[in-house]
Amino acid sequence: MKLYGIPNCNTVKKARDWLDSHQINYEFHDFKKHGVTAELLNGWLSQLPESKLINRAGLTWRGLDEATKQEITDDASVIALMMAKTSVIKRPILEKDSKILALGFSETEYQSIFKSS
Repeated sequence: MKLYGIPNCNTVKKARDWLDSHQINYEFHDFKKHGVTAELLNGWLSQLPESKLINRAGLTWRGLDEATKQEITDDASVIALMMAKTSVIKRPILEKDSKILALGFSETEYQSIFKSS
């Protein structure tokens, strides 16, 4: 299982704390240190629409100029943006066997995912 995100993000911290406190093993993938691949992003886009994967409420998105925002019209442009500016990806993303289990963090959702824990 992998948790994707940025270590100083409060939502990522909450997810990591929850997983740790429930003794659930996971590998943390730091977007800033390790980046993301087009293959990974294609896999995510096959499961969720870009409107869910791009954090339009975040500072990174809001900091983009309007011309750049208007260029986000298809999967290729979404992938290029997410690879160039990983902070625009909604986080954390919890994934197991290439399947997204959760996007963002909700204690209720995590409890449901790991109900046997």
